[in-house]
Amino acid sequence: MSKPPAFKKDRINRKRSKAKVHSKKRDPLCPNGERMRPMYVDYKDVELLKKLTSRQGKIISRRKTGCSAVSQHAVAAAVKRARFMALMPYVGD
Repeated sequence: MSKPPAFKKDRINRKRSKAKVHSKKRDPLCPNGERMRPMYVDYKDVELLKKLTSRQGKIISRRKTGCSAVSQHAVAAAVKRARFMALMPYVGD
């Protein structure tokens, strides 16, 4: 009986790594867990908007920030208003 090739042997003996458990990200616009009604993000709050944009000036995705869909739409509108009012740059450094 022939031996199996080394790579198959390693694959058979290798243990599966356990799936990593990721905690759900909190919505940065709803600190106590309750959403404001109506959802509004102040376009003059440049410090908050800078946290939600990248160094290049792009709006960071929901997956990375942890925003809900409603919050993300409000953030996008606020960033676009702030850019139009020249409070934030269209492009980063």
